[in-house]
Amino acid sequence: MRLKEAAKKIEDSVEETLTYADFPSEHWTRIRTNNVIERLNCEIRRRTRVVGCFPDGNSALMLVCARLRQVAGTQWGNKKYMNMKHLEADTEDASIAV
Repeated sequence: MRLKEAAKKIEDSVEETLTYADFPSEHWTRIRTNNVIERLNCEIRRRTRVVGCFPDGNSALMLVCARLRQVAGTQWGNKKYMNMKHLEADTEDASIAV
């Protein structure tokens, strides 16, 4: 095998990689992916490309912070990413079993 170190790394981290399977199946796609973060990063990237060249780092930071504040204040920032009722039910079932 040419990639012994890579194979060892994968073999050692299989359990960690599959941790999401311990949660209810309704949450699996939300835990595996980071679409919300990626969407926000794309939005920030799009806005910074419009400006092109910033005079200093603070002006870039101010633009990013303004966008984050705007997202946090809108419905998009208040949207629930996961339905926590599935986790609450699992927690109740586990406490009853003990």
